[in-house]
Amino acid sequence: MSPMASLTVGFDLDMTLIDSRPGIRACYVALAERTGTYIDADLAITRLGPPLAEELVNWFPAERVAAVADLYREMYPSIAIAATPAMEGAREAMAAVRAAGGRTMVVTAKYEPNAKLHLAHLGIEPDVVVGDLWAEQKAQALREYGAGVYVGDHTGDVRGARTAGALSVAVATGPCPADELRAAGADVVLDDLSAFPSWLADYRP
Repeated sequence: MSPMASLTVGFDLDMTLIDSRPGIRACYVALAERTGTYIDADLAITRLGPPLAEELVNWFPAERVAAVADLYREMYPSIAIAATPAMEGAREAMAAVRAAGGRTMVVTAKYEPNAKLHLAHLGIEPDVVVGDLWAEQKAQALREYGAGVYVGDHTGDVRGARTAGALSVAVATGPCPADELRAAGADVVLDDLSAFPSWLADYRP
């Protein structure tokens, strides 16, 4: 049996598997128009990773955030999905896990139905998708499915992996530079996912 046959590798979504900046920017612009509220969409997309509410509280009173978040999620599919490309190496990284006999999962803070729409649109098919989990909360899903490796672009992803007892593989494709990811405790830091298949080929659980 392949040494990878029992391995499950988890991946973050935004800025790890998908470049969600164009779609999210367009959705924030539309949300600002719809609500008559100023949102600096260019600033917002520089800090992707945390839950939506953590960004919206910068632009809306706290008591309105839940309702505005619901509106954003309702608008999102028609605005953001088609505008969002896969990150370089995303498909190849998933394929490498499968070729080694492992399973793949996506664990993201994004609203789960919208996460699934992104993956379907791009033809990326993980074995499991779990949404609405951020940072240490991601450990819940990683433990449940026995993920031994978690790949993400944010220090929150590093914390999630470490909380789950999984190896933290970080990619410097999101808001956190390589040095920050290392300082947060990432076990491995790659420039992007295109380097993942060769790393995996040398990895032994």
